Amino acid sequence: MIENADFTPPADPYALFTAWFQLAERHEPDNHNAMTVATLDEDGYPAARVLLLKDYDPNGFTFYTNRHSAKGRELQQHPKASLCFHWKSLRRQVRIDGAVEPVSDAESDAYFATRPRGSQIGAWASLQSEPLASREALEARVREVEQRYEGKDVPRPAHWGGYHLTPHRIEFWQERPFRLHDRIVYRRDKAAGAWSIGRLYP
Repeated sequence: MIENADFTPPADPYALFTAWFQLAERHEPDNHNAMTVATLDEDGYPAARVLLLKDYDPNGFTFYTNRHSAKGRELQQHPKASLCFHWKSLRRQVRIDGAVEPVSDAESDAYFATRPRGSQIGAWASLQSEPLASREALEARVREVEQRYEGKDVPRPAHWGGYHLTPHRIEFWQERPFRLHDRIVYRRDKAAGAWSIGRLYP
């Protein structure tokens, strides 16, 4: 962990991310896995919102959403994104940039099956990012879906699923006094697949 100026970062950025993520799980009061996901809209403007990281491993980071939503359409057109974790209680931040692709139907099915039933119903009822006439209209759609699947398992909608971001850049930021922060950046060499490590001015 970056605690002092003579910190030597590990060769593997995932080892450092795991250490920070596990520490955040113990110290952040809510949703240590919350992250800002930034995409590009059809006009080239950045669009950011907060989602929850659902899985990660040395191959990348996974989150789930309605693929007909604004972010889903944006990722279809521009399959790249930036993730940003900010753990205020730890005074730390991690930024991750990379290419995004949909996860398999099997992986999406497996995760969807673990969601609370109310969230499963909501995935069918919400036309995410589309105009909504009233709250009552949404609640009516929820009741319709509840009735449709009463006494049955709720299947995953075909338009709902996961995305996997494969990073080419990961930056670790640790607050330090007088804004002389530590910034460690990992960059992946596409040809070799290896990570290079460097520092940035704060």
